[in-house]
Amino acid sequence: MSIAKTYAGIPKEYASFDNAKILLIPVPYDGTSTWQKGADKGPEAFLEASNNMELYDIETNTEVYKKGIYLTEPITENSTPEAMVEAVYLHTKKQLITNKFVTLFGGEHSISIGAIRAFNENFSDLTVLQIDAHADLRSSYEGTKYNHACALHEANQQTNLVQVGIRSMDSSERNYINKENVFYAHEMVTDDYWMDNAIESMTQNVYITFDLDAFDPSILLATGTPEPGGLLWYETLDFLKQVFKEKNVVGFDIVELCPNKHSKASDFLAAKLYYKMLSYKFLPSHQDDDDQNNKIIKTKEIKKNLKFQDEYND
Repeated sequence: MSIAKTYAGIPKEYASFDNAKILLIPVPYDGTSTWQKGADKGPEAFLEASNNMELYDIETNTEVYKKGIYLTEPITENSTPEAMVEAVYLHTKKQLITNKFVTLFGGEHSISIGAIRAFNENFSDLTVLQIDAHADLRSSYEGTKYNHACALHEANQQTNLVQVGIRSMDSSERNYINKENVFYAHEMVTDDYWMDNAIESMTQNVYITFDLDAFDPSILLATGTPEPGGLLWYETLDFLKQVFKEKNVVGFDIVELCPNKHSKASDFLAAKLYYKMLSYKFLPSHQDDDDQNNKIIKTKEIKKNLKFQDEYND
């Protein structure tokens, strides 16, 4: 697999680690998906589409790449689901110590287990906002708790999990779901206040895990398990913009792009979504509040992080 050397072909001055405020970690993993394979090709397709994307965002009147976006080496551990999750956890934890804004692009949804574990250790009172077609709350599936169908089970136990866009689940998952924090797609259609209610369910620190099958297949078909009745583009952006404005989004991942060789439209949507989320995060009016929040959080966590760094380097 050939992963690009820089994100979106941005100039070297914005692509270096030292100058970057943003880190992008590719995780080309597809070890447990159970229908259409190909999510391991997602990061490569996403980066190729990003290379062909305009870097000026009309809506926000910004060029967020000038904040600096460093593309790390991909996490290629794929021997077992358990080993992959551990590798993602360790690498994410290591990058969080740099005090940069850490993002990931998968790969199947199980890559989020390790990422969320690292963020939850680094940020207090964390909300995980899951935007997804599937509940992903099984305790185990096909012999492992690190299956893509279990991607949010641990987060549901250890963080404040808010689920948006859900329209497919197994009956066993009803034992785990928090009814107050789940926003089903069929109810969202007639609820003018679902965005406000979802945001009210969140704590101040929010990590977003965005499964691309949250979108309706009419606008994004290239995913492993497409489900009818999904989100559309502008309502999704309206919601994300409001989340970034009202909460301290500490990081995010995007997963489950399963490229279709006959059409690049889904790849390009994923590329635009990633860039839009960064544009919302780094709007000047949002950043002032986030910098103050992060200063307080980092002061509390610095000793723990330094201890982890010593242990990791050993």
